This record gives sequence, structure tokens and C-alpha cells, in this order.
Amino acid sequence: MPKSTSKPASKAKPVMIVSGVAVAAALLGVVSYTATKPASQGSSGSSAVADVSADPSNGIYPELEAYARRDASDKLALGRADAPVVLIEYADFKCGYCGKFARDTEPELVKKYVENGTLRIEWRNFPIFGEESEAAARASWAAGQQGRFWEFHKAAYAEGAKEKGFGAEQLNALAKEAGVPDLARFAKDTDGAAARAAVSKDQEQAYSLGATSTPSFLVNGRPIAGAQPMEAFTEAIEAAAKTATATPKASKGSR
Repeated sequence: MPKSTSKPASKAKPVMIVSGVAVAAALLGVVSYTATKPASQGSSGSSAVADVSADPSNGIYPELEAYARRDASDKLALGRADAPVVLIEYADFKCGYCGKFARDTEPELVKKYVENGTLRIEWRNFPIFGEESEAAARASWAAGQQGRFWEFHKAAYAEGAKEKGFGAEQLNALAKEAGVPDLARFAKDTDGAAARAAVSKDQEQAYSLGATSTPSFLVNGRPIAGAQPMEAFTEAIEAAAKTATATPKASKGSR
């Protein structure tokens, strides 16, 4: 199974946070899954379903819930900063299962929950498949600086996109397709220190959770691993919304 070579092995070890609680234990101990991988050569991977299972008895872990940034200025997020439910997605643009989620499930979640203010989706770049994954992650961040992250996300996860690779020429083509207005700035930002720092920050957050595969999700502190069917997300989101309604909290970062 593919492993990222972009980080030393020690980076993938979970860390202890908040009163000595191992957040990674919550993620890895409650959710059982096998690492996702890109589709085999010649296959788009769009029909593949990850070999994963999420324990329906999952609880909500405050240590994990606190990973939601709820920053209204976050260009890689969708939905109200004060939405009762936040879904955090850790994903790689070269991941076939991430593409399946992006095409098949995420648009339905947006229609059903984001548009009515129930759900906020926060993206975290978690490139684990090498240099092209890293380059695509930085490019997505760069597109976001010009307000076109989600358009780039859609283009990069379109059927057949990852099979073309994510070299500089293809990233530029994706940016153009996404409607990024200033392509010269896009190229500069993609290779800049700010993009590298932003991607590294997202990676470190995922590693601190003990995540080693993509896609991985948190729904108000409840871990979900892999390209689960729509029903798994519906159940988690609606349960989280009920809990949030019963015990309202002061919003963080809402503008």
C-alpha cells in the first residue's frame, strides 16, 4: 500500500493533547479502516468503495471537535462559520476515494445541509502520495487565495483528472478551468512559502490525529474514515445537529 515519502516516519505518530488524552486513540481505536489508495492503472477508481467500517456507537470527542477552525475568512471552507455542525475533510487530490466522495457525496451534502445553514465543510490538505500530491495541495491553496478553491477542487476531482497527473502544466490548466483570474500570481503562490506552510499545518493536524489514509473526516468531533455512503454522513450530521441544538454553544470565529 502506498506510503507518503514526504514526511519522516516520526511525523505520523499520534501525539498526546488535552489533559493527557490521546486524540489518535479516539480516531484509530473507535474507527476501523484500511488505508485508501489511488486506483490501479487504467481505472478511474470512481466506482470503488473503500474497505472501511465506522462504528455506529462512535461518540463525540471534545478534543477532536476543537479542530474545527470556524474562521469566516477561511478560503478553503464552505458554509456559515457559526453552523451547528462542522465536517472537516482530510484529503489528497491523487486519492481515488477522495474523488469519489467529491463527486458523489459532497454535492449532496452541500444541497441538503450547507445551503440551509446546518453544515460547514472545512478542507484540510493531506497529501500522502508524494510530490504531485504536495504540488496539487499547494495549488489548491493558491487558487483559494483568489477565491477559486472549490472550483479548483471540482476540476481536480473530475473524472480522469488525476490520471493526467499534477505537473505544473496540468495545474495551470486546472486553474484556468477553475476560473482563477491571475495565473501568474497562482503560479507564484503555488511555489511560495505561504502555500508550503499552510499545507504543512494541515498535514500536521492530520498526523496529530493519527490519520494515515485518505479521506478521513471529523463531524463535530466524531471520526468517520473512508468514502462512506451518504447515509453514514447523514446520520452523523443529523445526530450532531440535534446535539448542538440541545446544548447550544457560543460560536467561534463567526463574523
